[in-house]
Amino acid sequence: MPLSKSIIARTLETPRGEHAYSIVEKLTDAGFDAWWVGGAVRQMLQEEIPKDIDIATSATPEQIENVFAQDLAEGAVHGSVRVRMGKDTFEVTTFREDDAASDGRHPESVVFGTREQDAKRRDFTINALYWHPISRELYDPFEGTADLQEKLIRFIGDPTVRIRHDALRLPRAVRFRSLLNGQYHPETYRSLQELADKVLILSGSRQREEMEKMLLGPHPDRALEDLREFEMLAHFLPELSVCKGIPQPADFHHEGDVWEHMMMVLRSFREDDDIDVRLAALFHDCGKAETFSLKERIRFDHHAQVSAQKAEAALGRLQYPRKRIEKISWMIAHHMMMTAFLEMPESRKAHWYFHPWFNDLVKLMYLDIAGTDPADYSLYDRILNDQQHFLDAHPRPQKPLLSGDEIMRILGIGSGARVGEILSMLHEAQLRGELTTKKEARAFVERLKGT
Repeated sequence: MPLSKSIIARTLETPRGEHAYSIVEKLTDAGFDAWWVGGAVRQMLQEEIPKDIDIATSATPEQIENVFAQDLAEGAVHGSVRVRMGKDTFEVTTFREDDAASDGRHPESVVFGTREQDAKRRDFTINALYWHPISRELYDPFEGTADLQEKLIRFIGDPTVRIRHDALRLPRAVRFRSLLNGQYHPETYRSLQELADKVLILSGSRQREEMEKMLLGPHPDRALEDLREFEMLAHFLPELSVCKGIPQPADFHHEGDVWEHMMMVLRSFREDDDIDVRLAALFHDCGKAETFSLKERIRFDHHAQVSAQKAEAALGRLQYPRKRIEKISWMIAHHMMMTAFLEMPESRKAHWYFHPWFNDLVKLMYLDIAGTDPADYSLYDRILNDQQHFLDAHPRPQKPLLSGDEIMRILGIGSGARVGEILSMLHEAQLRGELTTKKEARAFVERLKGT
């Protein structure tokens, strides 16, 4: 399965392809072996122009730095050097071999090796693909092209050993299966089942990186289904796994239980839904498992608030920055407010429609509806129309008259929730036209001393 002349030509015609060719050319001229490797080669075999191109070489990091002394974006880190060409940056990594000593979090050290050893230490056959842009040679020592044709995820070597060596390979296997919309080799499947609990070895940040890649991929629902089936989800995100089997009112949710609703939501992602919106969509109903009750019908009273609290806890374990957790939690806590917006007075609408996160909240509301059968967008459409009419009649105010630092200086207080409350009060007074100058804003804050 050689690369087609068409994809080669189309790739090399791009600035990124041209720059990656130049890097290999410079390393070759300096006496080193160098190849495009991994995902870029896999994408070209699928007749796709690669978005990123990684390069593996026999040159050591110091030698790479010498060859590209004028083009370094970043020096050596774990055997990789970042080289900048034009607007593109490339990872140029020295061939290396697996370090057998590992705690499962990551290899203990970087051991440089040959191209053959470099191929053996890669995780899946579809990633151990090397292509030389000058000679046009394809190096495929583990029949990765054949597996790619079958959309097969297969570990190189003994799957159990590979997972115990680096537990990140657990979620990576799930991610690549969803990326290809493919299937697992039986031995790979069994090892993922047996060693699923090793996902807890990973730091929260490494779990987070893989989760984000899954959510941004083409089939996030397949990834989440696999994480649940292998019980990885129960280990590192139990807030989500408990949603399986939680029934919903049949009159309003023909799609099935809470988990099925979540899967429909994930299948409804749109291109402009950024990762924070997708995360909010993933967690928006996780509180239903705790708030389920059977009254006149199935109910989930206050589930939005409970879901927000559970999302905060989960995102905290995944080591998200505090500000992002606050934003995602805010969206989840308010995703059931659609009816309220239409009943608000104009002065209160200003608080919401001018809110910096409101448009993302609306995207979450859309996804919640899209994940429901039957989907009724009538109220959603009315909110969009009402917001547009409001914004047309009330131009967005200029930037805040005072900063948080200025408020702290005026009141002689430190940072905290009180500063946020006063900023919100100032903002709403500015929206109502009661404050128009910094002098008026300072006087407003002065009057709050001692309150």
